[in-house]
Order: sequence, then structure tokens, then C-alpha cells
Amino acid sequence: MKNSMTVAAVVLALIATPVLAQGRRGGGGGQDKAADTKPKVDEKAYKAALDRIPEPKEKYDPWGVTKPADAAKKPK
Repeated sequence: MKNSMTVAAVVLALIATPVLAQGRRGGGGGQDKAADTKPKVDEKAYKAALDRIPEPKEKYDPWGVTKPADAAKKPK
């Protein structure tokens, strides 16, 4: 009887440990300070930077490396 109570106590302790770890919150508001130090985004400068990016002359093919160049020219 004493042995089964010990096993039951160990099983309950093993089950309860992850539950307690998930419920803990640490830091006490450390995320608020990090959000304040983040630089502000200037929408005008962002749009101006996007306008300075040149348009590509050829369309980019991400799978072009995997297939040979002759395969695109051959009709099926």
C-alpha cells in the first residue's frame, strides 16, 4: 500500500511540474520598455526608398537554376 502511494505521488509530481511551468509569468513588464525604444517608421521616407528601387529588365525566375536553359526554348 505504501509503495503504490509513493508511485502515485511521483506520477502526480511529474504531471504537475510542466503545468506549473506554463503558468508562470516572469519579467514583470519588460516588454513595455522594449516597445518604447523601437524607432518610429517614417512612411514618407519608406515610400521614397521604394521608388528609388529600379525595375528589373527581365522577369526573375526562382526555378531557373533547377532547370536547364534549353528546356525553356524547346516546344513540347
